[in-house]
Amino acid sequence: MPQLDFGNPLMIAQIVWLLIIFGVLYFVLATYALPRVEAVLEDRRRRIEGDLEAAQAAKAEADAAMATHREATAKARAEAQAAIAAALQAAQAESAQRSEALAARLAQQIEAAEGRIVAARDSAMRSLRQVSTETTVAVLQRLTGEADQAAVGAAVDRALVARGQA
Repeated sequence: MPQLDFGNPLMIAQIVWLLIIFGVLYFVLATYALPRVEAVLEDRRRRIEGDLEAAQAAKAEADAAMATHREATAKARAEAQAAIAAALQAAQAESAQRSEALAARLAQQIEAAEGRIVAARDSAMRSLRQVSTETTVAVLQRLTGEADQAAVGAAVDRALVARGQA
């Protein structure tokens, strides 16, 4: 290698200058540059550790918030279910109350209708006596020319009693 020709007198001077320049460069780097680089690296390491700790704290806080949210959601669901059950029970109670009121009103209407039916039947039965008596008297008058209204009324009453309609 021609660069390492130690037989050349300039080669020793070049090696000396190489060692001097290398030493000065090492001193400058070790004194000024490397401490700054080390400080930057240390600052970066501290910042990364701080960010990781902050991220872990934020994650723990988010997990706690999520747990609180889940509890609140479960509580809200339970309250909503209770409100729905209460509303359903109230609606059923109101429906039962209305049904009872309607049944009572219908029972009154049925009772009134039965009363009217009984009154109409009794009226019809009274009219039946009168119509039967009048018809029998008219038929007897035509057939025989005379009719005893009291005897005919007694006979119609006996016939109605025998039929169970008196």
